[in-house]
Parts: sequence; structure tokens; C-alpha cells
Amino acid sequence: MQTHNLGYPRIGSQRELKKASEQYWAGKLPVEQLMLAAKNIRRENWQLQQEAGIDLIPCNDFSFYDQVLDTCLMTGAIPQRYHALMAEKQLPEIDLLFAMARGCQTEGYDLTAMEMTKWFDTNYHYIVPEFTAAQQFSLVSEKVIREFSEAKREGLNAKPVLLGPVSFLLLGKEKEKGFNRLELIGKLLPVYLEVLKKLDDCNAHYIQFDEPCLSLDLSGEERRAIEKTYNLISQKFPHLHIILASYFECYGENLSTVLSLPVQTIHLDLVRCPSQLDDILATGFARTRTRLSLGVVDGRNIWKNDFRTSLALVKKAVAALGEEKIWLAPSCSLLHVPCDLDLETNSGSLNTEIKQWLAFAKQKIKEVVTLKELACSEVPAELDARWQENVHANETRRTSQLIHDEQVKQRMRTITDSDAKRYNGFDIRKQKQREALALPLFATTTIGSFPQTGEVRSWRARLKKGELTQEKYDELIAKETEETIRFQEETGIDVLVHGEFERNDMVEYFGEQLNGFAFSQNGWVQSYGSRCVKPPIIYGDVSRPVAMTVRWSSFAQSLTPKWVKGMLTGPVTILQWSFVRNDQPRNVTCTQIALAIRDEVADLEKAGIRIIQIDEPAIREGLPLRKDNWQEYLDWAVRAFRISASGVQDETQIHTHMCYSEFNDIISHISDMDADVITIECSRSQMELLDAFAAFRYPNEIGPGVYDIHSPRVPSKEEMVLLMEKAMAVIPAEQLWVNPDCGLKTRHWEETRKALTAMVAAAHELREAVTA
Repeated sequence: MQTHNLGYPRIGSQRELKKASEQYWAGKLPVEQLMLAAKNIRRENWQLQQEAGIDLIPCNDFSFYDQVLDTCLMTGAIPQRYHALMAEKQLPEIDLLFAMARGCQTEGYDLTAMEMTKWFDTNYHYIVPEFTAAQQFSLVSEKVIREFSEAKREGLNAKPVLLGPVSFLLLGKEKEKGFNRLELIGKLLPVYLEVLKKLDDCNAHYIQFDEPCLSLDLSGEERRAIEKTYNLISQKFPHLHIILASYFECYGENLSTVLSLPVQTIHLDLVRCPSQLDDILATGFARTRTRLSLGVVDGRNIWKNDFRTSLALVKKAVAALGEEKIWLAPSCSLLHVPCDLDLETNSGSLNTEIKQWLAFAKQKIKEVVTLKELACSEVPAELDARWQENVHANETRRTSQLIHDEQVKQRMRTITDSDAKRYNGFDIRKQKQREALALPLFATTTIGSFPQTGEVRSWRARLKKGELTQEKYDELIAKETEETIRFQEETGIDVLVHGEFERNDMVEYFGEQLNGFAFSQNGWVQSYGSRCVKPPIIYGDVSRPVAMTVRWSSFAQSLTPKWVKGMLTGPVTILQWSFVRNDQPRNVTCTQIALAIRDEVADLEKAGIRIIQIDEPAIREGLPLRKDNWQEYLDWAVRAFRISASGVQDETQIHTHMCYSEFNDIISHISDMDADVITIECSRSQMELLDAFAAFRYPNEIGPGVYDIHSPRVPSKEEMVLLMEKAMAVIPAEQLWVNPDCGLKTRHWEETRKALTAMVAAAHELREAVTA
């Protein structure tokens, strides 16, 4: 029996990659120091796994941005707009990668970034490959070969990790009509074969191919592409040990295809889908020479493994196949969990009782090794101290008084259908809101947050350390808020926001004020690029003890005669972007959060806030990967949003915000959310996302983003007008708002001022053109 790992967090235990990358982008760190920081992270990760006892350690799981973008560079799938930059500037590989991810606006170049979207049903983002019918591929980046050679020099038994060619194509987009990107597989495979040849020449033996598309409902053509790919690899390199990895779901209807492939090891996510082990064993799999990798340790959540459950699965597999055909691993890459629970020395809300229920990446690696040792030992597991500690921790969690709140459970029992309905339909509300709010055509607004400078962040840090009194902190926040209100007034924005300077994160801020949530001090995970988040831990029943946002929203509204939006995060997004308790259905936890947000919405309305935004960027992200499971999820997710939003008068306008998602297949459910206004990310896709709303004849109002806030480039007024003209070609002008793609927290003030000034000017030009 062997142990292996599918991938390890790449940010560094102290977010070293984030800090080095951002210093490099700011011109404050030479490229050599950036590369050294990356090398140190890789070495630390490898040594940690080696010392823990992992038999086969992944390499090329590190990335400066994301693994899909790395694959674009590896295969030469570089959009045409970057070719002149490559030819004339001779950009180093790292700068080309960052230009593709973040855009480039310098020295005569103004190049938009590539589109970004969510990685399956996670809060991790990837850069979307762009494909054309005449697409050519060639080996451009040899990063995987370099990092395998580096691992060998460290004395590791390493396996390179590659995103599989079929998943790479399916994760991308056709940038012109009339062809299917899967048709490119014949052009793409020679590059993969060239990479394998170079790895083979370096004496690589094991190769992990990630094909997460196998967790989706695939067509016959897509399955045939999988067969073609791995049959060809086997023919060319019969001596390589190919590990095929998929995760986040069962193989489902793809199982027979997977079992027919000439690969040496098949990985199963037995956390998301434990039943697939029985499915495979029932096929006569024991007669084959293929090994099974059992993903029994949860790579997506932070709860301690239940050894009793995991060992039962392992022993079942061993009984059927024998120890030598079983590998043990996490369910997926550990990219999605924090680095090390041992760093939680300052307990905060993560008290000793809760902490004993948790495992981060370092601890999960040890769980994998311990499970192997328990499974292979001749001594009964029950006699092992590690087994006893694990059983005790899980039993303690099940019986803890911290988890259950009878008042919350009673309120859940009293919910009725009327709690999820506004008083009147949108047609009636629209007229009342137009009279009450008196907003112009192409009303301008922002999505909520304004730049949080180092100075603003330092106030929060000093407050936590006791170096700043609460009174002084509030005074500083009030001053920053007022300056931001004045800036918006001077710029001419129609609906203002208070800027959210008191908030650390759009989920963490709310979790800190809700019962049933706990927080780590160093539990950072990567969201995209250098963006790291610290997800709350939902361990118990959720309720809202006091108002969370009324104070600062009311303060901002008192400063201006213009409308100021109340800013909230929706229940589905709080659920999706937290580490969620796994001892009750997710829909129950989501509804508890919805009731807490409902109370906040009601208090904002009572305080005179007449426009309230309830952000739900994660509602599409939470969609199950198999379509058979969609309806159940969408029913409770939409209902949760409606519960949170429906306790207000018709005149109060409810906004929601969504970003970096495809909406075509759930547009009717987005309409069912019944928000008065929806704002969506649209600039990177050049308004393509609006096609779904247009085809559906979406009746409510829409704010398609015209300013990509995930890129440092500043769009011109003309560019924004052009984007809105594209929007007007499919959506009536009277339904449209003008706004950025997302919140401005991560941007700098200089670029924010320029972009918002251009945005308001674009709205004025559009009004004049339409009313002329």
C-alpha cells in the first residue's frame, strides 16, 4: 500500500507567495527574489510531505497564478493579442503569464486580461483558455520539467502533476463560432507527448493526469476523446505509470470509459462519493492489474477525518483487491484548505474544544499516513493511541453543547412559503421604486467596497493588538467613509456605498458577528492569483445576536442626500465560502444563515436604507456537478435568498451581485430569486454573459460590469460606452445600470478614481445618446 498526495497549498504557510508576487507587480522586488520565494515554498512543501511519510510527492502542483493558465503557457495557447507583446518586448515567461492573468497597460500596450471563472464548485478561480478554429499548439513553457528536475535534486520520489488535455480543452472557450474546441485534441496531444518524452528522459516514472471533467456529464464525443488520449499515451510510453485523477464527484456514467483505459492507477474521491467504491468492485475490477487510489481524507473541508469510516472503506478495498493494489490519498488537491493547524497558537474564537475537531493540510497529510499504518498493522486499530484520540475527538464534536441552539431550530420549524415572497411582483415594485428613488436612466453605482489601503488595514491590525482604542478606530473609519462619500458625490455616481472600510472580508466580517461561526488566525486559502481568503468555520447553529451593518450604512446615509446602498453578503455565498459543518445537510445551515440576513435586511430598512444589496456571487458555484442533482440544490438555494430578501416593503429595492459564472443553464432560477436589480461581471467576456439574460427576456434590471477590477488596467470612457452599446443590443436601455464588475477593495485609489470618472462619463454619454 502506498500513500500519495494530489497537490499541496502553494501560497506558503505565511502567504509568502502573495507577498512576493504583489511586491514584484509593484516593482519593489527583483525577479530573482520572486523565484527564490517560490523555490523556498516548494522545498518546504516537499520536505513536509516527505517527513510525514508520504511515499509519492506531487510536483508541478505549484503555480504563480493557477494550473490552467500554466497549461496555456505550456501548450502555447496564448491569445493572439499577446503575440505582438511577446515578439517586440521579448517578455520573460513569468511576465507573460502575469500579463495574461492581469492584463497589461504600459508602454503603448493596452491588453485586456483573459477571462476568469470558478474551478468547478469551489471558490478557487482559474483563467479560462481561449481557443480558435485555427489554434496552433507548441511547447512554450517547460515549467513541469524544471520543477520535476528540482524535486529530483531534493532527493524526492516525485510525480509530475499535469492538467489532462481533455479537461484543459473543456475548461476553455471557443472565441469564434462554427467549431468545437474538442476538435483541437489532435493538435494538442503532440505537445503533451513532447512533455512526457522530456519527463521520461529525466527518469520520471509516475505521472498524475488530472481529468476533473470526468466528474461531469460527458457526451459520447468527450468520452471518446478521453479514450483516444490515454490509449495514445499508453502506446507511446507503455513503461510510464499513469495516475488518472478526478474528484469532486463520482465517475458516474463515465465509469465504464475510465475502467477501460490503459492507466495504472485510478483515483476515487470517496469523500464526495463513497458509493463508487462498491460500484467499481462490482465490475470485476479485481481481475485487472490497475490500482485504486482511495481519496478518503477530505481535501475540501477542515474537519478531522473519522478513522472508523475511512478504515472501513480501506479494508473493504483491501479485502477485494489486496494491499498492493491500494493507494491512499486526500480526496483532491489540498489547495482548498489552509496550510497548518499548528500555526493557530492565538486561539481567538478557535478555542481548544473546536480546534481538536480540525485538520489543515499538514495534518491531513499525517492522517493519510496514519490510515495506511493502521490499515497495514497486524495490531487491531482500536489499540492504537492515534485511533483512540481520533474517535474521542469525533465523539466530542457530536455531543458538544456548542453546536446546538434550540431557538434556532424552533424558528426553522416555523418558516412558511410566505416568508420567501415579496408583497407584490416586480412590475408593481418597479413603479413604486422609480417614484420613490427617482434614479436616472443608466444609473451608476459600484458593487460595494472601495480600496482598502495599507493604512486602513493597519488600523484593524492595531485595534486587534490593543495599540488603537475602539473610539480612535471608529473615528478613523468614519473619516475614511466620509471622504469616500464625498468622492462619489463629486464623481457623480448615482447610488453610493459606504466603502466597507470596517470589513476585513465579505464573508469573514459577517461570520464574526454570527453565532455558530469560529475563525482561525492563519487559515488562509488561495482564491485566485495573490488573492487569499480566510474562510469562517461554521461549527454550529447560526443566528444573529445584534445588527451587523446598520451603524455604518446609516452613518454614510446621514452624510449625503443621495441614496446609499446597504451592503450584505447572501446566505448561499456565506455558506459556499465557509468551511461548513458536515453533521447536517447544507440546506439546513443555509436557511439558518438566510434568517440571520433577513433580520439584518429588516433593520436596514427600518434605519432608512432604501436600496439593499445582497451579494450572491457563489450561487452558480454551488451548483452540483451532475445535472440530476441541480433541481434540489436550486430549490433550496433560491428559497434561502428569497427568505433573506423578502421581508421588506415594495419601495425598498433589493439588489444582488454575481460574478465569474456562466448563467445560461440556470437563468430561470436567477429570475426566480426576484431581485429588483442584478449586477454581474461582464467586462472580461465582452458582454457575452448577457446573452443568457437576453434569450430568457429577463424582466428585472441588470448592471453588466464595464470595469474589470481584477486587472490593474484602467478602461477608457470609450471602451465602457462600447461595452454598454453591446449590452443595449440585447437588453432594453431602461433595464440597464452602469457599474464595475465587482468590489474595489483590492484596487488602488489612483486607478479607481480614473476608472469611475470614466464610468460616470460613459453613463452621461449613453443618456444623451438615448434621449437625443
